[in-house]
Amino acid sequence: MSTQPTALVAESEVEDGRVVVDGAEIHYLTAGHDGPAVILLHGGGLDSAAVSWRETLPALAGECQVFAPDLPGYGESAHPEAPYSIDYFTDVLSGFMDALNIAHASLVGISMGGGIAISYALAHPEKVDRLVAVDSYGLTSEVPGGKLGYAVVRLPLFRRLTYGALRNSRRLTRASVRRMVGNPDVVTPGMVVEIEREAKREDAGRAFNRFQRAEIGWNGLNTEFTDRLGELSVPTLFVHGVEDPVVPVEASIRAAALAPDAELEVMEGVGHWPPRERPEEFAELVREFLRGV
Repeated sequence: MSTQPTALVAESEVEDGRVVVDGAEIHYLTAGHDGPAVILLHGGGLDSAAVSWRETLPALAGECQVFAPDLPGYGESAHPEAPYSIDYFTDVLSGFMDALNIAHASLVGISMGGGIAISYALAHPEKVDRLVAVDSYGLTSEVPGGKLGYAVVRLPLFRRLTYGALRNSRRLTRASVRRMVGNPDVVTPGMVVEIEREAKREDAGRAFNRFQRAEIGWNGLNTEFTDRLGELSVPTLFVHGVEDPVVPVEASIRAAALAPDAELEVMEGVGHWPPRERPEEFAELVREFLRGV
């Protein structure tokens, strides 16, 4: 690890922006005015740019120009009628970069965002400097919950009941977040309030439910990059929490062995949310990797 001092950007210096992509308004957070471009892609469920990247964005902005969009259906972005699949979000990312005149960038994606980042890097390698996939979707075909998981996402009342319960019960919200992390003690009251705020947005969970319906098939997940990881032509860092209850750590271990130019960082005692569970350690891992651009 480098011993260079790290410049941090104050949260007050993080700015809001909005662009229109394919007729849908996309809200994003940005900070930093010098250095290479970095785009942070959040996960599904009740995630957003502010939720997953609250601490990572200012930590990277001292050395990079950082952009963190709310994907369509999330946060303060529009909720268009759309398939909300990996292919759809990959096209949105392409439009987002075009709208901001970003010719090329490093991509950092967590969970669903990791799958989008890998998909984009495979489709547009000339526009990707470096790739960081965190507890990423698309590295295994296994569905959490198996056949039951497939059936549950197709129940008409599933989304309304689940997100309605989260919206009305802080205790349930706290318990849900604690199940996603390696050490429940890292879940602060502030983190619970952030998730609760997302749960209270209009149409909360609708985009993720559509994503699940598009991506979860009877025989497994519809997007699985294992057979294509050998095509990745950009330097790649796989980061994974050992205690991840959603995506097994073995998925990233296998991916790092298959990708031609890949590194692996396994975080002990961490679950599915490394940037919020151990934010300083995570930001330093990413910073060190991006310094190779």
